[in-house]
Amino acid sequence: MVIHAINSRNQIPGRIVEIVLGPVVSEVDVETESGIVTSIVTTRSIKSLNLQVGSEVLAVFKATEVMLAKI
Repeated sequence: MVIHAINSRNQIPGRIVEIVLGPVVSEVDVETESGIVTSIVTTRSIKSLNLQVGSEVLAVFKATEVMLAKI
């Protein structure tokens, strides 16, 4: 699955391996070929999209939301 309207370099397919539900926002861990990607998603969106462990998803990145730290 690829969304063609979005640059394909900004998409990584994966499968949800863990969801930590919170009252407003939740943490979603997605297993990809490159490793685990963690996303913070509103709990309302998780419910409306019916996301659950095992769901296949695309992790889509926006450059303005990527942070780097020198190690």
